[in-house]
Amino acid sequence: MRRFLDIVRQVFEAIWAHKVRSFLTMFGIAWGVASLLLLVGLGEGFRSGNQRGLAEFGTDVIMIFGGNIPSVPGQHTGLHPYKLTLGDLDAVHTQAPHVRNATGLINRGDLKQVSEFSSAGGPVMGIQANFPEIRKLPIDKGRGLRAEDLALHRLVVVLGQKSNQLLFPGRPSVGNFVTINGYRFEVIGIAEKIGRGNNSNDNQKVYIPLTTMMELFPIKGDNIPKDAIGSIQYQPATASQNETAKAEVHRIIGQRHDFNPLDPEAFEEWDTIKSSRSVGMIFTAMDVFLGGVGIVTLALGAVGIINIMLVTVSERTKEIGLRKALGATNRSIMTQFFLEGMILTGTSGAIGIFAAAGLMTFLTAITGQGVQGFDPPKLVPWSAAMAVASLTIAGIVAGLYPAYKAAMLQPVEALRKD
Repeated sequence: MRRFLDIVRQVFEAIWAHKVRSFLTMFGIAWGVASLLLLVGLGEGFRSGNQRGLAEFGTDVIMIFGGNIPSVPGQHTGLHPYKLTLGDLDAVHTQAPHVRNATGLINRGDLKQVSEFSSAGGPVMGIQANFPEIRKLPIDKGRGLRAEDLALHRLVVVLGQKSNQLLFPGRPSVGNFVTINGYRFEVIGIAEKIGRGNNSNDNQKVYIPLTTMMELFPIKGDNIPKDAIGSIQYQPATASQNETAKAEVHRIIGQRHDFNPLDPEAFEEWDTIKSSRSVGMIFTAMDVFLGGVGIVTLALGAVGIINIMLVTVSERTKEIGLRKALGATNRSIMTQFFLEGMILTGTSGAIGIFAAAGLMTFLTAITGQGVQGFDPPKLVPWSAAMAVASLTIAGIVAGLYPAYKAAMLQPVEALRKD
């Protein structure tokens, strides 16, 4: 044990004797480790921020809107628009076995809201009672819309958080009234804040029963059905069955509006499940690329340590020869240089990991919960494991090869070295 402690003491004395060189060598490794962790952490921040943004719409949501179809079946000229209807929605409920839930809505952005205190102009959404089961609409105060509100065509409204602040600044709103284009609606609930950052579009929406919307503020235009709605939004039975569910919905709408359901130009839709998968693939590729850049940086630092250790062996050739002439074993010589390489690598790697973690914590404190589409970078377990594994390999190589060269020196040849 005493001999081992002596070797350790000699290692630190050797490192301290070349402070500047040791610092620069350690800086290279620390920079490589921190770069690897930060680059991967940034990529994961973008990934989780984007996924969080998609989750603000709801879980496994597919949105389909009216589109354009040929005036004469089979031709691609003379297109005319068609609108989705409540009949289409009912058919989706009954004829699409791979759709677990569906809702209809109308979105109007041209309706003015006025309270006794102020006015606002956020989008007015005509929704059904099951809307919160598909789209995200948490209630902060009061209640949400119910089936009886739609059945009785009640003049009730749920305000988004931002609309509530604009219409009732610093005042209670639940139980009060808002006038929408001349019609008086009772405020029955306030939604929680949706999303993060400065994106307030969803928080400026107000929600009224779909039946009331269709009665008072229907979709206008030529040849518009009385039961026309703006969108059908639905969820597949499982996320993996999104394409099957879409094919069923296309078939139903194509049959009801007399056009080929295989014509992709006839549908305007957004599949958040497919978008999430595509984004995941993009960010996985980004993680691989950024991780590769970090590994290359780390490898350059490791090469620097190997080079420095070889220089150290060359500089201390006479010392090695003298120690071996006085009885030092190959094992003790090899242990000293191996430990020197491992200590340089391990210490600088730990500094890099703690520096990266500290910077990520600082960024989290500055940005809070994150901004729209981006979360603060965080330490990713697999990248930290990769860094530790890379450091272990680098430390072994950086310590073992120069140590072997030092141990194999013949005392006579070493002492003869100028």
